[in-house]
Amino acid sequence: MRALLLILLGLVIGAMGATFALSALRQGVPFHKAVMAVMAHHAGELHAQMRAGTCEAKGIAARLARLRGDAGDVREAFGDGIDAGFGPAADQLTTALDRAIAAAPASCAALSTVMRPVDDACQSCHRRYR
Repeated sequence: MRALLLILLGLVIGAMGATFALSALRQGVPFHKAVMAVMAHHAGELHAQMRAGTCEAKGIAARLARLRGDAGDVREAFGDGIDAGFGPAADQLTTALDRAIAAAPASCAALSTVMRPVDDACQSCHRRYR
């Protein structure tokens, strides 16, 4: 009787362990959602700085550089298999960010100007693929 109880207890503990392990493996955040979340954070911070009127060149440059780095991961995150137009749309975003970085905005007005094409590139993709 004791051996049967230990075997049954071992099976129950093993089943619970397997369930927990499978659940933990499934909870990972998909890469594409993570890339979009990080990009939304940095773009949101830039927009918050513009609204607050607290734009400084060093902070703007750092956020734009982070956005550009994350934009480079968009193709990898989504792949080109979505649609033939997705690759050029992703390129439009990276081009807009490259131009924004090259412009080196040092004021909120300048940041607003360089963010318009970036926001347009984001919105055009979201309208089509979201």
